[in-house]
Amino acid sequence: MESDYKVKLEVFEGPLDLLLYLIKKEEVDIYDVSIERITRQYLEYVDTFRMLDLEVAGEFVVMAANLIYIKSRSLLPVHQQPAEEDAEEEDPRWDLIRQLIEYKKFKDAAAQLQRRELEQEGLIPRVLEKPNLAAPDALLKQEVSIFDLINAFRKVLKRLESKREDLREIFEENFTVSDQIEHIMAITRRERSMAFSELFASAASRTEIAVTFLALLELIRLKQLRVHQREPFAEILISRLG
Repeated sequence: MESDYKVKLEVFEGPLDLLLYLIKKEEVDIYDVSIERITRQYLEYVDTFRMLDLEVAGEFVVMAANLIYIKSRSLLPVHQQPAEEDAEEEDPRWDLIRQLIEYKKFKDAAAQLQRRELEQEGLIPRVLEKPNLAAPDALLKQEVSIFDLINAFRKVLKRLESKREDLREIFEENFTVSDQIEHIMAITRRERSMAFSELFASAASRTEIAVTFLALLELIRLKQLRVHQREPFAEILISRLG
């Protein structure tokens, strides 16, 4: 897919972030992770990055190779598996799990330090005695990551592909990121907020879907739009800033 310019994300989370996201989405314990299932999903995300022509760090590819190795090792015949006493020590799966656990500890600690810093700076307002529950923005506090956006994008693509027998490029329109940025800004100007899926309701080709998504990422990066969820993995809502 070619567009008028590439969308560059200033902060792109790393491969361990993606693995933790997939584990949380599957609602499983880190120790009970199915490497085969996680590997399949991880590779699907990397393929989506490539389809969108997003600049992804080489460490994502290194992790993909490591996951494939771990998966292939688990498929070895029993007589080729290491001895029981050496299995845990040599098993790269446990090394990966240890990395994930340590990384999660650092992330949680960093988040806690950030909350304390905000408290010390007095940036968190005092809670009102009677909070305004009617205000919709008061309920929209769930942070949306790049992986949430990619997950929502993949759902839209799969849903449209299942509804249409042929979603190939059968149209002559040449969609560009610049055009779709103007289109999104016009739509969000009329609506206070809209669901992520609504943005793609009239899309008729993979190119239109992908370019619209890239335009959305660019507007988020430029702080023209914000995205939020009412709860983890819920429908993503889009609204204008300012």
